[in-house]
Amino acid sequence: MKKRTRTEYSILNIATGIGGYILNTILGFACRMVFVRCLSADYLGVNGLFTNILTMLSLTELGIGSAIGYALYKPLAENDEEKIASLVKFYQRAYHIIGIVVACVGLALMPFLNIIIQEKPAISESIYLLYLINLFNTASTYFFSYRSSLLVVAQQNYIVSGLNYIITILQSILQSLFLVITHNYLGYLMIQTAGTFIYNVTISTIAGKRFPFIKAKNIRPLPREERQSLFNNIRDLTIYKISGLLVNSTDNILITFFKGLATTGVASNYTLLVNTLNSLLNQVFNGLTASVGNHNATESDEKKFEMFSFLNLMNFWIFGWAALGIVFCSTDLVRLCFGNEYVLSISIPLVMALNFYTVGLQNAVWTYKQTMGLFHYGRFLQIITAILNIVFSVILGYKCGVFGILFATFLARLFTNLWYDPYAVFVYGFGKSPMLYLVKYIQYLVVLGIAAGVCYIVLTPIHMPIFAQIILKILLCSIICNMIFYIIFRKTQEFQKVKEIAKNVFSILLWRR
Repeated sequence: MKKRTRTEYSILNIATGIGGYILNTILGFACRMVFVRCLSADYLGVNGLFTNILTMLSLTELGIGSAIGYALYKPLAENDEEKIASLVKFYQRAYHIIGIVVACVGLALMPFLNIIIQEKPAISESIYLLYLINLFNTASTYFFSYRSSLLVVAQQNYIVSGLNYIITILQSILQSLFLVITHNYLGYLMIQTAGTFIYNVTISTIAGKRFPFIKAKNIRPLPREERQSLFNNIRDLTIYKISGLLVNSTDNILITFFKGLATTGVASNYTLLVNTLNSLLNQVFNGLTASVGNHNATESDEKKFEMFSFLNLMNFWIFGWAALGIVFCSTDLVRLCFGNEYVLSISIPLVMALNFYTVGLQNAVWTYKQTMGLFHYGRFLQIITAILNIVFSVILGYKCGVFGILFATFLARLFTNLWYDPYAVFVYGFGKSPMLYLVKYIQYLVVLGIAAGVCYIVLTPIHMPIFAQIILKILLCSIICNMIFYIIFRKTQEFQKVKEIAKNVFSILLWRR
C-alpha cells in the first residue's frame, strides 16, 4: 500500500473527526434533552460533578502520553521499528501503573464526597455506587489507551476517532431509549461503561494488527539516557497536567460548593454547548497535530514558522467566529433545547465566550510547544495559574456566583500562560521575537471587536419564533464574521498560504475520486 502524504493524513483525520463528531453531537444533544426530561436537575449536577472529579484524577497520567508522543515522531518518520517497539513497551508499563494509581486515589476520595455535596441530592441511587461505576470507567481505560496513542502519533487518528464515534453514537441511542423506557440513571451509566470497554478492546486489537512488531516478546528496553530524557519531559509535563486540571476542572466543584447541585446542573447546559463547539473545532487541530509533529521532525525552521503563521490565522478565524456565535446564539439554543427554566443571564455566555476564545486562540501555540518538545519552559508558571484560579474563584465566586467563578479562570490565564507560552515557542522554538506574536494577537482582537460590534447591531433587534430566530442569527453571524475577516486578511501572507493549501487539498480530493 502506498504511504499517504502529510496532507492526505490530515484530510482523513480532520474529515473523520468532524464528520463523526457532528453525528455524535446531534445524538448527544438528543440524549441530553432526553436526560433533562427523564431525570431531575440533581442528576445533571451529580453527572457534572463526577465528571470533574474523575477528570482531575487524570493528573496521574503525568504527561506520559505527550512525552511519548513527542519521542515517537522521529522514529515513526524514519520507520525505526525497534525504537517504536521500545517506546510503546515503556508506555504500556507506565499506563498499567497509572490505571492502578487512578483506581486507588479514586477510592481514597470517596469519604470526601459528603463534604463536597453538602445538600443530599434528590436521587434514588447511592452516590457512592454511581461514583464507583464512573471510577471503573475511567481507570480501566489506562490499560488499553497506549496502543490508540500510537495510531494517533502515526497520523492515523481517523481510525481512532472513527471507531470512537461509531460506538458513541450507538451508545447514545441505547442510553436515550433506556431512559425513555425506564427513567433509570444506573442503567444509563452501565451502558456507557460497556461502550467504553468495547471501544478500548477493539482499538487495542486494531493497533496490534497494524504494528505487529510491538507485540514481540524480546523487545529491547530503552537506553538509560533516553529513559532519563523521557522522565525529564514527564516531570515537566506533570506540573502542566496538575495545574491545568486545577484550572479547567474545578468550576463545577466550586459552583456546587457555593450555589448547590441544581445550579451546577443549570450552568452545565451552557457548558455543554460551549464544550461541544470547542470539541468540534479541536477536531481540526487533533487531526493536524501528528502531521505538524512529522513536519517539525523533517523541515527547516523557516518552514516551521511559515506553517505556524498559517495555523495561527486559521485558529483565530475559527475560534473568533465561534466565540461570537456563543455570545449571540447560546441562550436561544438553551431555551429551545432545555426550556426557559434553564436560561441564565447574558453575563454567563459572555464570560464563557471569553474563556473559549482566549483558550482556543492558544491552540496553534500549544500544538507547536508539544510537537517541538518545549515541555521545560514555563512549567512552574502553570502552578501560579492554578493558585490564582482557586484564589480568584473563591473571592469572586462568593461575591458574583457563577459569573465570578468563570471570570476567575480567565484572569488566572491572563496573568500567566496567555503571554508566556507564545513567548516560549517564539524564543526557544523559532528563535524569533515574541513581539511578532503580540502584534498579531492585538490585531486579531481589534478585528474581533469590529465583528462583535456589527453582530450586536444586526442581531440584537431580531425577535421571531425561537427556531427561526436561532437559524437566522447563526446565518447572519457567520456571514458578518467571515466577510469582515476576509476583507481584512485577504492580502496577508498567511491567507495566501491558506489559498495554497486549499488548492492542494482540493486537487487531492479530486485525484482520490
